[in-house]
Amino acid sequence: MHKPKILVTAAAGRTGSAAVLQLLAQGFPVRAFVRRRDARATRLETAGAELFVGDLFDFRHLRRALIGVQRAYYCPPFAPNLLHGAMLFALAAEEAKLEVVALMSQWNPHSTHPSVVSREHWIANQMYRWMPSVDVVHINPGIFAFVYLLGLPTIVHFGLLMAPFGAGRNAPPSNEDIARVAVGTLIDPALHIGKSYRPTGPELLSTQDMADILSKILNRRVKYQDTSIAMFARAAKAFGFPEFEISQLRFYAEDIRHGSFAVGGPTDHVEQVTGQKPEAFEQTARRYIHNPALIHPQLARTSKLSALAFLVRMLWSRVPDLDRWERDRAHPLLNHPHLAVDSPEWQATAQQQQLHLLRLNADRSHELSPLAK
Repeated sequence: MHKPKILVTAAAGRTGSAAVLQLLAQGFPVRAFVRRRDARATRLETAGAELFVGDLFDFRHLRRALIGVQRAYYCPPFAPNLLHGAMLFALAAEEAKLEVVALMSQWNPHSTHPSVVSREHWIANQMYRWMPSVDVVHINPGIFAFVYLLGLPTIVHFGLLMAPFGAGRNAPPSNEDIARVAVGTLIDPALHIGKSYRPTGPELLSTQDMADILSKILNRRVKYQDTSIAMFARAAKAFGFPEFEISQLRFYAEDIRHGSFAVGGPTDHVEQVTGQKPEAFEQTARRYIHNPALIHPQLARTSKLSALAFLVRMLWSRVPDLDRWERDRAHPLLNHPHLAVDSPEWQATAQQQQLHLLRLNADRSHELSPLAK
């Protein structure tokens, strides 16, 4: 039986690389869209993927990448021009007459979120439903499990898990489970068209719960140290995150602290789509600690010296003025934004484990797709 060719964007990234390998394992031809031919890209090529090196913001590249492709997993880059890129891909998908796109989004986007990225995700989610011929499945996870392990050197060597998450709970999914949901919807789209899925781990955990799990894994006491957003920004700057990412991540930290990612969670969406239960945080953490590059490429080495060097950089890093940074770049900032948990409209949909989408007459999710006939 002929299997359709599938394009995966951000293919060298966390969920993209996992999706490529999972699709290849099931015998699907895969074109992996990457920014550069590096070690991560070469690994995908060695596994059997066809590499396409290009720029997701160049329509000419998108056109070429979609030649001969029938389905796609579009994972937009975490970038200030996210909406620009998402709309370009929608246009290219229509021109290429794709059957279906699995669209990576977020759990918390709504129209008045303080994060520009979340609002652009929300706009993209609406616009993708209006594509005249391409069907869409929304993949909208919450905060990934790897986020809690970004401070791995200080966790391992000093027994400190530092984060500004308060007592907020989350059911963090692994990169691989998120990919499995995307892959499941692309392998057999008919049952999933027009739906949204929130992959989560199997249980809601506080950051203290995660510290206790890490204590068990590492056989040493790991203490959760709740920090301020300012300290978080300083640590992110010392780690090397660009100020754009820090400016947005602070709002997601506030969403965790105020319980946004606990609303409607955990879900059974991983099992519903894949037939397999999601991986527990302990299992994910064990794998990622064994291979820290799965958390972040910079964590390939987690020596005590590197942990000390990070702490020194953090103490000497200047706290960036993120509000001013956004204003200087003309981000469309709202006067009275709301975290996800403070939006009644978002709350209502999240409690039903659904993505917050406008209820429009043009909503195509109830139409019968050609793939479902």
